[in-house]
Amino acid sequence: MEQGAKIYVAGHTGLVGSALVRALERAGHGNLVLRRHAELELTDGAAVRAFFAQEKPEYVFVAAAKVGGIVANNTYRAEFIYQNLQIASNVIHEAWRTGAKRLLYLGSSCIYPRDCPQPMKEEYLLAGPLELTNRPYAVSKIAGIELCWSYNRQHATQFIAAMPTNLYGPGDNYDLETSHVLPALIRKAHEAKLRGGKELVVWGTGNPRREFLYSDDAAEACLYLMTLPTEKYGALLANESAPPLVNIGCGEDQTIRELAELVAKVVGFEGRLVFDTAKPDGTPRKLQDVSRLKTLGWQPRIGLREGIALAYQDFLQRFGVKGGQRVAGAAGADRA
Repeated sequence: MEQGAKIYVAGHTGLVGSALVRALERAGHGNLVLRRHAELELTDGAAVRAFFAQEKPEYVFVAAAKVGGIVANNTYRAEFIYQNLQIASNVIHEAWRTGAKRLLYLGSSCIYPRDCPQPMKEEYLLAGPLELTNRPYAVSKIAGIELCWSYNRQHATQFIAAMPTNLYGPGDNYDLETSHVLPALIRKAHEAKLRGGKELVVWGTGNPRREFLYSDDAAEACLYLMTLPTEKYGALLANESAPPLVNIGCGEDQTIRELAELVAKVVGFEGRLVFDTAKPDGTPRKLQDVSRLKTLGWQPRIGLREGIALAYQDFLQRFGVKGGQRVAGAAGADRA
């Protein structure tokens, strides 16, 4: 991407979107087009069309999405599929209509089958049934990948899809009704420490394995992909029998039990973990094969323990937590 090129980051206030803005600014890209949800409703086709007609961004990052943990995905199934389908359809279509040079669509590792062979390769997409609890969200993200592929094949666009693993970091969601497992564990461990609690309750058996990547690393990977030389970028689009899809992750995972133990150590909670086995586990394992990204020359910089420590500091700073004070709205269950 040329310095001075007009770049639109859809969803720039979210976890990965805000990390993308930081990465772009660090790289010297100052001509960023940003709109908050209140300023541009991405599910509104007419509004998105007017925006693209006016701004005509040359490069587009689609980080906007309705997201949440197990309970949110399973409870608001219609909202998850409808809103995410609308966002993908509107933004990708208008990016093509107004001549965007490149577009990167961000999905999720939940696109892969529930019982997918591990680690999950890009070619395993649509190779088996999806996890039921987040099937609507996964289907909407698969549709976004298919949109990128279809516009490339019919209209010669250069749109790619990146599938990050579980992300966490600055600006994460700590609402215990809608958050993902890692931020929920950070919040619960912190509050248990403040009240002198003896136990930290974690949903499920603790046996599922999960991979995690710090959000700033994920953003750097996205920027790396979007700035690949023409030959390497074109190779991602060249296979007519496979979508232009790249996994983004670290290639390592751990059990939810191991994750909870690490969070407790970083936060300083010294009680014991209790696993509520009446609650769902979700997919048994989600480890991504990141060999395609590594072959292109990118690897993450921030390890899990360091990343959790950084995320915890962000949590403390954002919520102004003081000794003994419980964060407002903390009632609820974590997303483990």
